[in-house]
Amino acid sequence: MSDAAPDEIRLAAEIERLKVEFPQTSQTRELYREACVLLFFRFGMTPTANRLHQLVRRGSMSTPVAVLAEFWSDLREKSRVRIEHADLPEDLQGAAGELVAALWKRAASAAETSLAALRDDVEAVRLAAEASVATLQADLARTEAALEQRTTALLASQVQVSDQERELAAAAATRSALEGEIGRLQQEGRERDAALAQARVDFAAELDKVRASAELAETRLQAAEKRALLEIDRERSATARLQRELEGAQQRATLDGERAQGEIQALQKQLGDVRHHAGILEGQLGALQASHDAQNQTIEVLRQKLTTAAGRPPERRKSRRAIAGAVKSVRSSRKGAAGT
Repeated sequence: MSDAAPDEIRLAAEIERLKVEFPQTSQTRELYREACVLLFFRFGMTPTANRLHQLVRRGSMSTPVAVLAEFWSDLREKSRVRIEHADLPEDLQGAAGELVAALWKRAASAAETSLAALRDDVEAVRLAAEASVATLQADLARTEAALEQRTTALLASQVQVSDQERELAAAAATRSALEGEIGRLQQEGRERDAALAQARVDFAAELDKVRASAELAETRLQAAEKRALLEIDRERSATARLQRELEGAQQRATLDGERAQGEIQALQKQLGDVRHHAGILEGQLGALQASHDAQNQTIEVLRQKLTTAAGRPPERRKSRRAIAGAVKSVRSSRKGAAGT
């Protein structure tokens, strides 16, 4: 653990030195390649893409992956050439080949493991980034909604402030008008106070006059009461006298009423007799009217007969006799009706 700490410190120092040697962004691939050489050959560490990216911290994750693949490919080619052309015995060449193959397998396995871990890390980072983006979008939407609400509230507040300013100006004008009205009312109040004081003086003088008049009226009232009492006594005496006269008049009126009642009854009796006699006369008049109508009819018949008989001379005497008989019968009937 104590040996690893100085190696990490020296490794970090070497990486910083390489960053100074390759400061430009276009030199990122060369920087990663030198870091691979540094890890593998100087510090005996198997370089991985994740480790390289943690040390260099430049570019995206695809850059150390590509550089690491190129590094292992170059290393494999160079190792094969040295083994083929080196002046070594056959058994050493085979052992060297097996060693390189073992190293290659271990490096490839470590690279695959690192790549899988890198992929997992990248996927986790991607998911976290997507979640963060979704969260940021939701926050942005909430922020925009809150901003819109605040903008609306600000506009409403500005409108309200404008309304309040107008109301304040109107209130100031109203206040000025009210102050003028108050001054006028105060002046009128002072004038009314002066008029009230004068009215009180006038009222006091008038009250004295009224009191004097009341005393005089009281004296006159007492005298009038005395006269009224005397008048009442005289009226009572006159009323008693009139009451006695009224009673006598009522008695006389009662007697006159009784006499009038008797006279009325007698007149009613006479009226009944007259009505009865009138009924009889009306019946006689009806009978006379009927008899008169019958006589007129008889006369008319006789006239017709007379007219008819005018053309027959031998029968003139008979017609005259018939007419004379009819006239006698009419006269006798009239006399009988008059006698009834």
